[in-house]
Amino acid sequence: MALQMATDYRFALVTGASSGIGAAFARTIPETTDLLLTGRDSERLVALREELSVGERTVESIPADLTREGDRRALIDKAQALEIDLLINNAGMGQFGAVLENDPQGEVDTVQVNCTAVVDLAVNLLPGMIDRERLAGRRAGLINVSSTFAVQPIPYVATYAASKAFVQSWTEALAEELRHQPVDVLALCPGATRTGMAERAGLRGSIPFAGDPEDVAREALGALGRCTVHVSGAASRAALTPYFLPRRIAAGGLGAVMGFFSRVGTRRT
Repeated sequence: MALQMATDYRFALVTGASSGIGAAFARTIPETTDLLLTGRDSERLVALREELSVGERTVESIPADLTREGDRRALIDKAQALEIDLLINNAGMGQFGAVLENDPQGEVDTVQVNCTAVVDLAVNLLPGMIDRERLAGRRAGLINVSSTFAVQPIPYVATYAASKAFVQSWTEALAEELRHQPVDVLALCPGATRTGMAERAGLRGSIPFAGDPEDVAREALGALGRCTVHVSGAASRAALTPYFLPRRIAAGGLGAVMGFFSRVGTRRT
C-alpha cells in the first residue's frame, strides 16, 4: 500500500539514520524526496546512501556524533545549504541500569543526543524552513521521536525516560506555538521496537511484542500534518491515547494564556 503523506517534501534530514527507526524512515520516505542522512556509523551511512540513490534522486550523508557541538554545527550548515523542508530528529541513546552504576559520561551523552541535539537542530533549522515554505506556499515538517517511556518516571532507564519526557513536552508546546505557521510538528511515541538500541543500552534478551521499525516510520509519516502526537502500535495507542488527549487541550489553553503575557511583556520592553 502506497504511503499517503499530507505534504510532498523536497529534501529531508534524518538523524540516527544508520540503523533502526532512522534507517526505516530513510527507506520509507518517497523517492521523490531527496535525503540528507546522518549517524555515527559512516560505513552503514554509505551503504544506505548507495541503496537509496535511485534515478535522479539526491542522497547525501554526513557522519556526525550529536554529542559534539562541532558535529551539530556542520550538520546544521549542510542542512541549511540543502534547504531541507522536513527534519526528522530520530537519533537517540540510553543506558539500562541504575543511574549511579552506569557510565557517567553515557548518562550525560544521553541528554546531549536526546535533548540538546533535538533543540539545537530545530531552533536553527526551523526559521529558514518556515520562511522558505511560506514564500513557496507550501508546508515544512518536523518529527521529533519521543517514546512511550515519556509518560512516567522509569527506574533503571531513568535518564532515557526523562529525556524522552522532555522531547514529548517540548514538542507538544512547540506545535502549539507554531500552529499558525506553515509547518507541521509531530511528537512520535514508538513503543518497543526491534532496533539495536536495547542491546547498545545494555539490555539483554529480546523485547517481547516489539514492533517493526518500518511500521513505525510509515505510521509517523502518515500522521504528520494530521495530528501532533502519534503513538505507534495498536496496543500502545489504546493504552496511552487517554493520557495525551487532555495534554492537547491543556496545551491549547495554556498557549493562549502564555501567548497573551508574552505579547504584553514584549510591548513593555
